[in-house]
Amino acid sequence: MQAGSLNIGKKSFRGYRGGSTISLFHCTNKKGIAVISKRSLLQSTLTLALAAGFAGAAFGQDKPLKIGVTAGPHAQIFEQVKKVADRQGLKIQVVEFSDYVQPNAALAAGDLDANSYQHKPYLDAQIKDRGYPFAVAANTVNFPIGIYSKKIKKLAELKEGARFGIPNDPTNGGRVLLLLQAQGLIKLKDGAGLKATPLDVVGNPKKLKFIELDAAQLPRSLDDLDASAINTNFAISAGLNPKTDAIAQESPDGPYVNLLVVRAADKDKPWVAQLVKAYQSEEIRRFIDTQFKGSVLPGW
Repeated sequence: MQAGSLNIGKKSFRGYRGGSTISLFHCTNKKGIAVISKRSLLQSTLTLALAAGFAGAAFGQDKPLKIGVTAGPHAQIFEQVKKVADRQGLKIQVVEFSDYVQPNAALAAGDLDANSYQHKPYLDAQIKDRGYPFAVAANTVNFPIGIYSKKIKKLAELKEGARFGIPNDPTNGGRVLLLLQAQGLIKLKDGAGLKATPLDVVGNPKKLKFIELDAAQLPRSLDDLDASAINTNFAISAGLNPKTDAIAQESPDGPYVNLLVVRAADKDKPWVAQLVKAYQSEEIRRFIDTQFKGSVLPGW
């Protein structure tokens, strides 16, 4: 090699997130010192910048997906889903709500991209009442409703005329009555279905007196009732352990599994499938099992 001549070579490496292969041309002088031309460096920098954007562009993202959840287990779970999705190139912003009405209203208005907090009977009622153009993207988790008491250890100990608390909203009130029917305590008229009310009870051997209260008040009313059915999220907030304190629970494979909901127009978009994949991953299943110890169950 003549003095002043250069050896020209080529190196490749993987780019940011997208996994693109980027080539850098480099030269070595006679002392073996690498020299990179300004043109090659500029080209490589631009390629890296493009590669960094491709991960988000693959899902059409110019901003994070906004996912609406209610405070408590749903929020805790989605904070973990956010981490899994981020590693897959999908950005998420978790938005918490304190009631059951606003997450659907916000999704319909376009302020959210999806929500995760409701079961199908509730969703069906919302769509019927409000005309929401929603679609179910996937099952998420199940919160089996339980029966609790400070006075008895099993349902068979309920005395005639016992005061029994149930939620006063149609979907959860009917849910409890179906549970009591499954336990052999009452009989509902044919066709009562998921929205059964105490008026649909046609068999009540123990003459149970149903006390209808707001679901959030039921844990605080246990001292005044012989037994009460309490939603899992309210039970946990009140310091009850659904797995050890409930004297009866509904089957986890019933119709009350919770859902990931999107606008119908978005259902087939790539980001929806990626979001479902992140949620229904083994990492999230393990988190649910470890964090909630059986009081919240994977629904997929």
